[in-house]
Amino acid sequence: MCQQMRMDLPDGVHGHGDHDQQAGATEIEGHGGFIPGIRPGANTAEYLNYLQVRLTVVGAAYLALVCLLPELLIAEYAVPFYFGGTSLLIVVSVTMDTVGQIHSHLLAHQYEGLIKKAKLRGRRG
Repeated sequence: MCQQMRMDLPDGVHGHGDHDQQAGATEIEGHGGFIPGIRPGANTAEYLNYLQVRLTVVGAAYLALVCLLPELLIAEYAVPFYFGGTSLLIVVSVTMDTVGQIHSHLLAHQYEGLIKKAKLRGRRG
């Protein structure tokens, strides 16, 4: 557990310092965008900071759980689990990416079929 915290804590602290929320709020406002329910300026920067902290904490907790769960299953319940936390994380990531690619491929073919069925033509013909 201590080793996991030793790995996650610097990532969270370093990731939190990389982004300037005030600059992000100014950029959103400069492009004419806004966050519904949040006033532009300092309130937007405060909200972006709030979101970043929550996402960092939830992400670190998820990574800790994924890394520690195999160890817990092996130590406490003698489950024959042959993947460590890091390899399990890689397997899940690759699986999610593959499913996303298959989904986008299927959507592309679905739209292609709709265009053929509608017999859409260009301006000339």
